[in-house]
Amino acid sequence: MTQTLDLPAAGTVGRTGKPGPFGIFKELERPGDIFRDLGPNWFASVMGTGIVANAAAVLPLRVPGLRVFATVVWALAAAWLIALTAAFAVHRARYPDRARGHAANPVMAQFWGAPAMALMTVGAGTLVLGRGLLGPAAVGVDWVLWLAGTALGLVTAVWIPYLMMTRHEIGAGDAFGGWLMPVVPPMVSAATGALLIPHVGSAQGRLTLLLACYAMFGISLFASVIIIAQVWSKLVTHKPGAAVMVPTLWIVLGPLGQSVTAAGNLGTEAARVLPEPYAAGAAVFALLYGVPTWGFAMMWLVLAAAITIRTALRNKQQGGLPFALTWWSFTFRSGRASPARSRWPPAVTRTCCGAPRSCCSRCCWWPGWSLPRGPSPARPPGAYSSRPRSRRWPRSPGPYRCRRGSPGRAGNRAPPGFPGCA
Repeated sequence: MTQTLDLPAAGTVGRTGKPGPFGIFKELERPGDIFRDLGPNWFASVMGTGIVANAAAVLPLRVPGLRVFATVVWALAAAWLIALTAAFAVHRARYPDRARGHAANPVMAQFWGAPAMALMTVGAGTLVLGRGLLGPAAVGVDWVLWLAGTALGLVTAVWIPYLMMTRHEIGAGDAFGGWLMPVVPPMVSAATGALLIPHVGSAQGRLTLLLACYAMFGISLFASVIIIAQVWSKLVTHKPGAAVMVPTLWIVLGPLGQSVTAAGNLGTEAARVLPEPYAAGAAVFALLYGVPTWGFAMMWLVLAAAITIRTALRNKQQGGLPFALTWWSFTFRSGRASPARSRWPPAVTRTCCGAPRSCCSRCCWWPGWSLPRGPSPARPPGAYSSRPRSRRWPRSPGPYRCRRGSPGRAGNRAPPGFPGCA
């Protein structure tokens, strides 16, 4: 599998024997040639910048200036998204053959998921951080960016895997973390779409959006599980490979952390949209899915860090890891694992992320670890009040019988709502 575009003069854009006097454009024959090699992978830089702002906004920290810092970074990401979108439009207009050729390359094609996620990352930041600058218009801007990113992400989630199955020449050891790029956007849609549910006017519209987000959650989750297994197999049988591709191992943290965030966000909004017991089930799913997935993400984090350090040390004479756009994986994918826990209950977050001593003490004293002695009937309202014990249970003349047929104690009548008794 090649790592450059299979097009004439790829990677040698306008180069001449004598550098021109254009500063950072000195290796180009003219500055306008910078648009020639622009690809969808450049939008990964927007993702890597935007997630820093979004993560800083939702972290449970009260650091002076953190909100201002997050807002400035979001503004930079938004400005960079506008600039890249305009530059990419120029690229498609001037070099249509090269623009169409991105999808034909088995590596560059994977990054078609980056534009969709860049749109939604900036959109989520607009909703969370941009209200102070844009006012109520921030919600409308987020809707536009979310709808555009979701539509493009659903296309790439089907289009790129189809090209891989039918046209791309892919070897047995060519799997890499970038394969997750085109299938992760639906998960980003699910996580960021949950933030828009309160801004839907009708109850039916909120329910529709919630269920659509859960559907996109499933699209991305199962596709990601398949690809992560292939990446693991490749690492075991063919080893990490070229140093420039090692940072893509961190991409695996993206769907893992993003899925935890999506499950938490959707579970929170389900409490306002779904009736019981489905709302409680959504909250339980968010916790019981989130904690194990976060645990696997932490294991992968250690593996990816160890492989990255090993590769950098082995290439120390060549300057360590060669710089490439794949370095955005260190910020965006790691950043997704940080806000993933923001929707967990505070006790769970402290237990999972606190000191080992705190973890041990909480696990030992957690009531769920004790074996139940049998079903305990629910107490009526006021049963645990500060009144004397003799007055906790109302008494009235006449016996009562439980539904299972055993007589109750004489002189007691079952309180209203007492389970199992008439």
